[in-house]
Amino acid sequence: MSALSIRKNDIVIVKQGKDKGKTGKVLVVMPDKGRAVVERINFVKEFIKPDRSKSKQGGIMEKEAPIPISRLMLYCEECGQGVRVRTTCHDDGSRTRICPKCENSLERQK
Repeated sequence: MSALSIRKNDIVIVKQGKDKGKTGKVLVVMPDKGRAVVERINFVKEFIKPDRSKSKQGGIMEKEAPIPISRLMLYCEECGQGVRVRTTCHDDGSRTRICPKCENSLERQK
């Protein structure tokens, strides 16, 4: 599998599926499975059994499920849409991801 252009804490837009057009922050990336968990995207219902030994109440809980990375694109805030990523190499050997349309850096500040 090739290197992934999506990393943790990136802002992505869904380009396919039931959540098409929604944006969210990447919480977890699973490169071996080719999937990512995105905040507020792909909600599924999880049914929880009550457990008296742990005094845990049962019920229905919603949580985010992994979504295939092929359905996601990095979101450029300058352009306001999903973009393919271009990487540029600097003199010191570091790489930066940039938007090919507006030449804006897509790296997230920590």
